[in-house]
Amino acid sequence: MKDATTGIDRRAKHLRTALWSIVLIAAAAMLLPLTAYVWTAAVQAQETQDQAEHAGKNPRSEYWREVRRSDEGYTAVRGQETNVLIQSRGESWRELRNGPVKVIGAVMVLGVIGAVLLYHLTKGGFKLEHRTGRKVLRWAVSDRVLHWYTAVLFIILAITGLSLLWGRHVLIPLLGKDGFGAWANFAKPVHDYLALPFVAGLVVMLLKWFHHNIPASYDLEWLKKAGGYLGGGHPPAGFANAGEKAYYWTLVIAGTTLVASGFWLLFPNLGFERDAMQNANIVHAVSSLVLTAFVCLHIYLGTLGSEGALEGMLTGEVDEGWARQHHGVWLEEVQQSGGAKARESGGRSATAPT
Repeated sequence: MKDATTGIDRRAKHLRTALWSIVLIAAAAMLLPLTAYVWTAAVQAQETQDQAEHAGKNPRSEYWREVRRSDEGYTAVRGQETNVLIQSRGESWRELRNGPVKVIGAVMVLGVIGAVLLYHLTKGGFKLEHRTGRKVLRWAVSDRVLHWYTAVLFIILAITGLSLLWGRHVLIPLLGKDGFGAWANFAKPVHDYLALPFVAGLVVMLLKWFHHNIPASYDLEWLKKAGGYLGGGHPPAGFANAGEKAYYWTLVIAGTTLVASGFWLLFPNLGFERDAMQNANIVHAVSSLVLTAFVCLHIYLGTLGSEGALEGMLTGEVDEGWARQHHGVWLEEVQQSGGAKARESGGRSATAPT
C-alpha cells in the first residue's frame, strides 16, 4: 500500500514538473520575441537623445561652414594656401573694390574735372598780367626730360589701370564683352611692364626736386589766398608755391603707397598670402585714384589754368612777368644772387635772372 502511494506521488510530481516546463517554455516563446522590440526601443531612444543633443547640426552643413570659414583641410597638392578650399575674404574684397572704391573714386576724379571746368568757364584761368620780353631760365633740360618721361608713363598707367577698374561699367557697354576682353589682354601687360620704368622716374624726380618743396613760412599766406586764383593779389611763393608743394608731398605719400602695393601685385610668387594681395589691390586702387585726381588738377594749372606756365616746361624759360606774378620770392632770390645770361625777345642778349 505504501509503495502504491509513493508511486502515485512520484507520478504527480513528474506531472507538475512537466506542466511547469510547458508553462515556462510557452512563456519564453512569447517573451523572447519581445526583447527585439525592447532593444529597438532602447536604440531609438538613444538616437532621439543624440538628435536632441545635436539639434540643428547637419554634418554636411558643418562641413561647408568650415569651408566658408577658410579652415584648413588636407590636399595632396603642395603649395601656398593649397589646403584652403574657399577663401571667404575674397567676397569682402570684391564688394569693397566694386562698391565704395569704384564709386567714391569716380566721384573724386570726376568732381575735380568738373570743378576745373566750372572754374575755367567762369574765371577763364589765371591770366598773365603783362609780358616783359625777358626770359628766365626755370627748368634745365634734364628736369624737362625727367618730367615728361614720368608724366607720359603715369598717363599710360592711369589709362590702362583705371580702364580695368571701371571697365565692367564703362567699357563693356561700349565695346561689348569681346571688345573689352581684347582691350584687357592688351592693357594688363602694358600696365605691368611700364610700372617699373615709371617707379624709376618717380623716385629720381622726387629726390631731385626735394629741396624745392621744403615748407616755408610764406606758404601759409599763399594757402589763405588760394594762390590768388580766386582774387586777392599775388601771394609770395618760392620756386615752388604752396600748391605745388602740396602736390609734391602727395606724390611722396600716395606715390610710395602706390609703388609698395604695386610691388605686392607684380610679384605674388614671393610668398604673399592671398588676403595680403587683396589688401594691396585696394590700397593700389585708392592711391592711384588720389594721384589721378591731383594730376588732373596739376595738368590744368600747368596749361590753361595759368597762362605762361607751360612755356617753362616746354622751353625751360618763363617770362619775367610770369615769374614775378607767380613766384616772386624765387625771382628776388635769383636777382640777388646776380642772375645769369638769358635772352631777351628779339634775340638780343641781356643780363636777367635764371
